[in-house]
Amino acid sequence: QVQLVESGGGLVQPGGSLRLSCVASGSFFNLNLMGWYRQAPGQQQRELVATITSGSTTNYADSVKGRFTVSRDNAKNTVYLQMNALKSEDTAVYYCRAVTGGRFYWGQGAQVTVSS
Repeated sequence: QVQLVESGGGLVQPGGSLRLSCVASGSFFNLNLMGWYRQAPGQQQRELVATITSGSTTNYADSVKGRFTVSRDNAKNTVYLQMNALKSEDTAVYYCRAVTGGRFYWGQGAQVTVSS
């Protein structure tokens, strides 16, 4: 079992920045893939934001390329999402996800609201 706890969400004005963190705990050997997804208000599906492998290969949604940066600290079992130049359309609940042992796990979500 893997537990994921996100932190760092909040309210920010358009053009501002936020940094999300997700700490993994529990019983696992290696967190092969970690990443961030988001679910916007009124949407039923979560969409991929960014992922990062244990070897630090990254992948981004087109909508966040150049503005968001995903990183991880394997020693701390933590993945980060630095979000810059935030737009109102980035408003969503952001979920951390980890893949290990052929299973995936989700965090509880962190609200990010971009509004003036």
